[in-house]
Amino acid sequence: MDDWINELKKVFKGEVLIDEESLNTYSRDASIFEVRPKVVVCPKNAEDIQYLVNFVNKRKGLSLTARAAGTDMTGGPLTESIVVSFTQHINHILEVSTKHAVVEPGVYYRDLEKITDKKNVMYPSYPASKSICAMGGIIANNSGGEKSLVFGQTVDHVNKLRVVLADGKIYELKKLSRDQLNAKMRKRDFEGEIYRRIYALCEKNYDLIQAARPKVTKNSSGYFLWRVWDRKTFDLSKLFVGSQGTLGMWLNADVDLVPKRKHSRLVVVSLKNLNQISELISTVKKYKPESLESFDKHTLILGLRFFPEIAKKINKNVFSFFWGFRKEALKALIHGFPIFIVLVELTGDKEKEIQNRADSLSKELRKEGIQSISMQSESEGEKYWVMRRESFNLLRQKVKNKMAAPFIDDFSVKPEYLSEFLPKLYKLLEDHGITPTLAGHVGDGNFHIIPLMDLKDKNERKKIPIVLAKFTKLVHQYKGTMTAEHNDGLVRTSFVEEQFGKEMMKIFEQVKDVFDEKGIFNPGKKVRGDLSFAVSHIKKT
Repeated sequence: MDDWINELKKVFKGEVLIDEESLNTYSRDASIFEVRPKVVVCPKNAEDIQYLVNFVNKRKGLSLTARAAGTDMTGGPLTESIVVSFTQHINHILEVSTKHAVVEPGVYYRDLEKITDKKNVMYPSYPASKSICAMGGIIANNSGGEKSLVFGQTVDHVNKLRVVLADGKIYELKKLSRDQLNAKMRKRDFEGEIYRRIYALCEKNYDLIQAARPKVTKNSSGYFLWRVWDRKTFDLSKLFVGSQGTLGMWLNADVDLVPKRKHSRLVVVSLKNLNQISELISTVKKYKPESLESFDKHTLILGLRFFPEIAKKINKNVFSFFWGFRKEALKALIHGFPIFIVLVELTGDKEKEIQNRADSLSKELRKEGIQSISMQSESEGEKYWVMRRESFNLLRQKVKNKMAAPFIDDFSVKPEYLSEFLPKLYKLLEDHGITPTLAGHVGDGNFHIIPLMDLKDKNERKKIPIVLAKFTKLVHQYKGTMTAEHNDGLVRTSFVEEQFGKEMMKIFEQVKDVFDEKGIFNPGKKVRGDLSFAVSHIKKT
């Protein structure tokens, strides 16, 4: 055992784990990578976090990588150094009202949802993995999901963050007026230096930064400098959101909650060809949906293969669940099997009004030659939501001989480009012998591609950097982002410069250096990525 681990154990109040089982568990997330840490620590409180920061500051070569639920799909919480796990102890819900909540990073979303449901409110930017993910990753990755069409992403809902920075001290990050910013910049300490240097970067490069902002409604790539300074207010919490733990570690977050509508109806749309998709989105948006989700035929077939598992998720027996698809089966016999399913969720406080909107939408779609079914109750549509949300877990757990390999999984382009973009994407994958499933937030032009691959095969692993580079070029050709909500991590950091350009990449590197000059927080993510390191750590099983 290294001497520094023994030294760490003497003062650290939480657990220090070096056993094989723990190191193996924390060497993986939901990505294609495997990186073995030296040690896993489970801090008990803020003082433990402060101690860790001061500890690694004194020892060259050590770093800290925060981890919550470990559901990240980019390798974001993987490291060869120290993993800091929050779910064991720093996992409290500190406050919940009808307007906001204060949570720690180890809080599982499902536990927060139990409390907010009782108040008829919700934290709206939850991902499809809401049953297994935690708030640490939601904020670190700027998560979004099925409600993002109306409510935006996590960066739109974080009001304040309490953080530990590289000097080992605790600070509060929130929106400041110009006078408050000037007061911060007058301070002659580490905090004052951060405010002075980030303000100077934002002001000097204001036009460049604003022009670099992705032209899509969702993005998780780069540092969100365009959200920090609008020449009226200054907010470093917006920089911390989506930074993937590379600027410091947050201890608690004040986040918005929004009212839940009393009623909802689902309209399930079946597309026979991708040429219809952009026109469909344009039509549907007139009806002001709260969610506009989709999945392709491969995902639908997967759901049909694993009917019992899906039925179990919504507490139904297999026969009654199968009977619930009789309308869909009849339409498929008459009109043919769809290649794309789009879920349109309409919400409101008057049930009859929502049903009328749903029926009107179905009628208009029929006039356009597009088949749809309007669900007659909320429970009737639940089977589709389960299929949409559980698709990745089904792939990961049930498909034999191949595994889910999310390496090009999270692009976003403007919806009007989808009819042209998606066929090119499918062709790119088919040309390289890759079978994908595709699901996502079609209203935002945001899709998750989950290729099925045999990563034990060396030739399959060789495809990954080649396809990733071609995919990235295709996304940028359509002025999109390579990651809308899953972040850069190990898989995409090497391509951040291609998305934003050399000048912005230099600015991103300066941001990292302002907060973390020694590189102690999650190195190799967001900036200074190493594609060869990532490729060499693709897991084989």
